[in-house]
Formats: sequence, structure tokens, C-alpha cells
Amino acid sequence: MHQSKSNFLIVLAIAFLTVALWAYSNRPAQEPPWPEIIPGFAFSPYQKGQDALKENHPTLEQIESDLKLLSGHTHAIRTYTVDGVFASIPSLAKKHRLNIALGAWLDKDKQRNAREIETLLKVAVSNPRNVVRVIAGNEAVLRGDLSVEEMANYLDYIRRELGVPVSTAEPYHVWLDHPELVKHVDYLAVHMLPYWEGLEVEAAVEFIVQQMDALKKAYPDKPVVIGEVGWPSYGRSIKGAVASAANEAIFLRRFIDVAARNNYTFYIMEAFDQPWKEELEGAVGAYWGVYDIDRQPKFEFHSPIVEIPQWHLLAAASVLVAVITLLVLFIDSETLSHKGRGFLGLVAFAAATLIVWITYDYSQQYQNWLSAVVGILLLIGVVGVMIVLLIEAHEWAEAIWVRQRRRVVEPVQSQSATLPFVSIHVPAYNEPPAMMIETLDALSRLDYPSFEVIVMDNNTKDPDVWQPVEAHCAQLGERFRFFHVDPLPGFKAGALNYALQQTSPEAEIIAVIDSDYLVDSCWLRQLAPHFIDPEVAIVQAPQDYRDDNENAFKAMCYSEYRGFFYIGMITRNERNAIIQHGTMTMVRRSVLEKVGRWGESTITEDAELGLRIFEHGYKASYTPQSYGQGVMPDTFIDYKKQRYRWAFGAMQILREHAGALLGWKRTQLLAGQRYHFVAGWLPWIADGFNFIFNLAAIAWSLAMLFWPRDIDAPQLIFSAVPLIFFGFKIIKMFYLYGGAVRTSLRPALSAAIAGLALSHTIARAVLSGLIIGRKIAFYRTPKKTAKAVLWKALLDAREEFMLAGILVSSIFAIVTQIGLESRETLMWIIVLAVQAIPYGCALLMSLVSTLPQLPARVAGIMDKPKNSCEL
Repeated sequence: MHQSKSNFLIVLAIAFLTVALWAYSNRPAQEPPWPEIIPGFAFSPYQKGQDALKENHPTLEQIESDLKLLSGHTHAIRTYTVDGVFASIPSLAKKHRLNIALGAWLDKDKQRNAREIETLLKVAVSNPRNVVRVIAGNEAVLRGDLSVEEMANYLDYIRRELGVPVSTAEPYHVWLDHPELVKHVDYLAVHMLPYWEGLEVEAAVEFIVQQMDALKKAYPDKPVVIGEVGWPSYGRSIKGAVASAANEAIFLRRFIDVAARNNYTFYIMEAFDQPWKEELEGAVGAYWGVYDIDRQPKFEFHSPIVEIPQWHLLAAASVLVAVITLLVLFIDSETLSHKGRGFLGLVAFAAATLIVWITYDYSQQYQNWLSAVVGILLLIGVVGVMIVLLIEAHEWAEAIWVRQRRRVVEPVQSQSATLPFVSIHVPAYNEPPAMMIETLDALSRLDYPSFEVIVMDNNTKDPDVWQPVEAHCAQLGERFRFFHVDPLPGFKAGALNYALQQTSPEAEIIAVIDSDYLVDSCWLRQLAPHFIDPEVAIVQAPQDYRDDNENAFKAMCYSEYRGFFYIGMITRNERNAIIQHGTMTMVRRSVLEKVGRWGESTITEDAELGLRIFEHGYKASYTPQSYGQGVMPDTFIDYKKQRYRWAFGAMQILREHAGALLGWKRTQLLAGQRYHFVAGWLPWIADGFNFIFNLAAIAWSLAMLFWPRDIDAPQLIFSAVPLIFFGFKIIKMFYLYGGAVRTSLRPALSAAIAGLALSHTIARAVLSGLIIGRKIAFYRTPKKTAKAVLWKALLDAREEFMLAGILVSSIFAIVTQIGLESRETLMWIIVLAVQAIPYGCALLMSLVSTLPQLPARVAGIMDKPKNSCEL
């Protein structure tokens, strides 16, 4: 009851905070009201699905409907061509009492220009009552389609033929730069679009006033008409200019107020959104209208301006999604402290708000089938990232903020007469004999009354490798038995199953250690008594290593290993869901035989066996206390291959046990166990999809470079997601290493570098295991190998080096060719840089592995756990 009340108060407090943040970011802004009628609109009457570039034009009925809509709200409209159906606009507008600034489109096509001008003259003469001015050409000089001289000739001809004022439309700076053009017009048709200047909306109106003053000062005898003035409601940013519906409303309402006081004649750019213009100007080209493509106003004309008018609904949706998420996260969470619950609440509400915001933002865009597919894929990706982030947050909370542990494994003292007989299996393949002899000597010193040791050497070809071990077993006495079989299929699992066949009939417990492990003398005496509980089938101690002080490379590896065994395994043990390891493990023999012995279908036979045992309803006990230490890989390539095997094997297990893990197949797995096995491997799966994201990011960057007018940098919100996820994981790791592993900053940084260095390896393993599903040979991690040389280290990290190079080259190309004017481009560059970090870490780790003389203190030395036998 107390816990339910606590959960309710936490949810209520964070829900209130979420709504308050939505409200604060959408507080109303009072701006001058939109007048009942304005001087003019730029008028392009294309409807949804129509495209000027594809010659798909509106009908007369559609044009008249638009004119009717604008009637009573504007004195005039400005057109851009008299080609085809557009020649009828003046006569249609006359019925709705709308004046016309009649436009003619001029470009490099001289024959088309001649036809356009002749039609212009006819239409203007036919509609003397409402064609009040003519605009021949729209930014033709700016585009370079026509020279000033060519434009002047066209203008002189039109002015001779017509009695209405004639001009051409150009931005303000073209008029200032070409006074010779001014002589050939009756007035200046000026484009004032401060968005393209990269100005903040707060400075935009004052900028227009300054340019108008400059034009009037330069040409005091020429009237100035603002042919286009506007602000887009969506699209990329340019320096300080941010495209949004709120900014469009703010700019236009402020400008119209200033224009009225300064007696400006102007045409708002534009009446209706025109999605087809995306091909000309990028995404922003579609969003200049005061009305959207469905002819609905895009902002309030008189009421205070709100950034997101529907924020109440979005806030409610955020709360609903977050509450549902928290209901899931709070399942089986009675040991979580208030701080842990509050942390999960904050993360859940932040994730829910982000998803709702992204969904809303994308829904406001005009979609074609391609953008819709891309949007759906991006949204699925965002949801996937948020799920992984929530899982990471859940592990964070359960690792640090718990009132007590539910399942604590302490050393148990028991009388020798009651201790079970243990058969210790030591599988070996081509292992250094001196190292194995050291391992066997440590086993001979075990303080335990009843045990045997079976050394199972499979497929070692060189007798000089395995015969010294055989001889040493004979010296150690009858407890030690040696077997050499060649050939023997099944890799390590095959060797263990063979050893099981040779096991003494009186053995109740099977213990397994790797051939490089030196066990503590109290290992069996302190852990074997846990099998007194008949439901316990596995007792597991962590993998640990004794060579972490050998050099910097091994110190970094050691720091990375510690995270899983002293954070992840402890939280998994709370729900009886540990990953069984193939060393320092003990398993009840009867259960091992009942579930079908060691599985030979995967390359991680240990983890797969543990899951099968859980499926039969048995328990496992995990102690974080070290009882034995092995040696780590000597080179980065061996470190990578070891992790590749772990990740690939995990995916094999997911494929083979999908029915049990997802609840489709009836087993005795509990919900918490299914959660930890699936959620525990999701970060690895995320690495796989992150590799796909990187390939897509490279392709997108290339598209930006080759088609800069068509492809912009991704939206800020989408670029922010991978940055948030990366930052969250790094902060989590440093926090947990300080809190749960209790180490200093340097080892935590070493762990981060080593972990990131494996990202590409894990990604390849995951994609191969999940998608391709092919079987691979078991890879033995070499011990005591020669150190890699520099060229070999670079070769070992060649894929990572290549990907890092491509990402860095993409950054350089974007900066030099596109620039950093857009916030979206800057954010995308940061994304590319962050995505290159793991590849850079891989190269660094590979190089460090070539420096055996580099001392461990450079990477930071972690405190070793106390000797278990002294506790």
C-alpha cells in the first residue's frame, strides 16, 4: 500500500512537471493583430498533388475557389506567369474585386520569353480595370538567367506597349548593385525575405525597414513595392533564422503593423503553401503560405501566438505514454528506493515527451510516399532507441538505488561429511602447457574433501603441447585424470560432454573452469554448500583476471570486463536471470543431464545451458566475490574475436529460444527472466542497428553533398536522438562505475574506451547472428600470445579505421562545401563526429595493444577484490 502511494505521488509530481514544461514552452506571445484586409498576396494556386514542374496545373474552378477565399482579406494578388490557365486569373479576380500585379516568367529560353511577353500584353490590355502593375521576370537577374542588358530590353519593350507601371522583381541588393537597371522600370519590385539572410525573427522587421530606407535614399524618384515578404513555417534553419509557424506568425504580424505605419505596399509571400517547391528550394520551399495546402490558416490572426497550439493534447499524450511506460517499469520493483523510482519517472516522461513531440513535428510536414516511409522508419528507430534507453535507465536504477538486495549469496560453511562430490572439468585446446600446469597446481590445493579433476584436451595436434599436461596429471595423483581425443566434434561443448561421460558416478556437481584460471583454495568449500537447496542448479562466480597490471591495454580490458560482472550480473541475479559463464561455474549434474547436457548448436554453450535450466524452473546463485582469476587476451584482435563470439552466440540463443523468451512456447521461465534475457541483449542489438544507421548517415551525407538543393541535413529533433542516447549511456557508465564498481575516473574512462572500441565488432556479430544466422566455428581466445606490431594493429582495426575515415571525410566535405549556416547542418556534423568516436576508440585500443611497455597506471588501476578465502 505504501509503495502504491509512493508510485502515485511520483507519477503525479512528474506529470505536473511535464505539463508545466509544455505550458512554459508554449506560453502565449501577444503580437499586433492581423488587419481585416492587407495590400496583397503572392498567388500560386497549386493544390495538393499538383506540380508546376510536371505541368500538372490547377483548374479554373480551383483558381476561382482560391480567389473567393482571399476576397475580402486582401486588395490584390501578385501572379508569376500568364502561361496557360494562369492567363485567366485577372478576369476571374475581377469578379472578386481583386487587383492584379500581373507577372510574366522570364528565363534563359528566349522563344518562351517572347511568347510569355506577348500573352502578358494581351492579358493586361484585356483587363485594364484590375491589372494595376506588371512584374516581368522574377529574380531572373539574380539567377543569372538574364543579364541586366537583356532584362532592360524586355522592360523597355513592355513599357512602350502598356500604360501601367512596369518593373521586374529582384531582391533588394540586386537593385542596389545595379542602378543601371533602375532606369528601365517605373517602380522597384523588391523581395524582402530576411529568413534567407539568416536573421533572427526579432531582427527581421527592422532589417526590412533599413533596406527600404536604403532603397529610397538611393533612388528617391522611384516608388518601392515589396513584391515578396514572408517567413516559412517549416524547414532548415539558416544562422539565426528558424522556420516555424510561430515565427511566421510573429514576423508577419509585426511586419504588417510596421508596414501600415510606414505606408508600404507589399505582397505577402505567399497565400498558400506549395509543396511542389521543395524540389526548387529544399523542404522550406513548401511552407511559405499563410494558409496550408488544404486552405486552412496556419496561425492565429488575432489571438496571442502559441508555439504549438495543440500543446494541451500533446502534454496529455506525453503523460499517458509515460504512465503506461512506468506501469511496466514499476513491475516487481519493491526494492527500488524513492530516488530510483523518481529517476525512472523522469526518464520515462522525458522519453514519452520526445516521442510525442517527434510524432507531432513530423505529422505537420507534407508527405509523399517516400517521405512517409522514411518518416515511419525514423519513428520506429526513435521508439527503439527510447526502449533501449529505458532499459539502460532501469539497470541504472536497480544497480544504485535499491533499499536492499533480494538474493544475496554469502559463503556457506558446512561439515565435510555433507559436502557433495564435485567433478571439475577443464576443457583445453592447444593451450600452453606451462599455463595449464599452473592451473592444475592451483586445483590441487583446493580445501575440499571430495572432488576430481578431468582435463579434456580435444583436437590438439602437437604432442609437445598436450603430453606434458598428461604427465603432470599423473604426478598429481588419482584425483586428476587426463583425456586427449582427436578428432572430437562439438568444440568446447563437445569436450565438456565427453568429460561428462568420464565423470565419476558419485559426482553430484559439475564444475567448469577455463584452462588459464587459478582458483582460490576455498572456492568449492564456500560455494558448493549452496546446492543443499534442491532448486539451485547453478552456482556462478564472476570471471576475473590476474594480469590487469601487466600493461595499459590489459588494464583497459579489465576495467571494461568489470562492468558486466559487478553491475549487470548483480541486477540480473535479483530475478534469477544470470548469464551462466563457461568458467568458475558449477551445475547440478542431474539437472545438466535432465536438460540435455551441454548444447552444441551454439558457440556460447554456457549461456545457452543456463537458459535451458531456467526454462525447467531451476534457480541459479551468483556471487560477485572472485574465486579464481584467468588471463586476458593479449591483442586487440583476440579481444574483438572473444566479444564477437559472445555476441554472435547470444543471437543464436535468441533465435533458438525465441518462443520461450517471448512467451510463445510454454516453459517455466518467469517474466523477470524473460525480461533480463531479452533486455540484456538489446543494447548489443542496438549496436547492430547503429551500424546500419551509420551507413545510412554516410549515404545521407553524400546526398547532401551531391544534391544540396534537394537534400537538407536531417531535422534537429532526429539528429538529437542519437546524441541523447550516446550521452545517456556515457553518463550512466561513469555514474555506475563510480557508484557500483567504486572506481575512479581514469579506469571508468578506460572502460568507456574499451567498450566503445567493441561496438563495430558487436554490430557485425549481431547482424550475422540475427539476419544471416550462419554457424561459425568456435573461436578459442589465445593465451600468452606474441604482441602485435604496429602494421598488424592497424590491419586488425582496418574496418573501424575505414569507417572513421569516411565519417571524418564527410564532416570535412560538409563544412567546406555546405558550411555551418544551418543549425541542422551543425547538429548533423556533431552526430557524424559522435558516430566516429567508437571507431576511433577501436583504433586507439589496437594501437595501445602494441605497446606492452605502456604501464597499467596510464589506463588507471582498479582495486582488486579481497581474497575470498580471507572473508
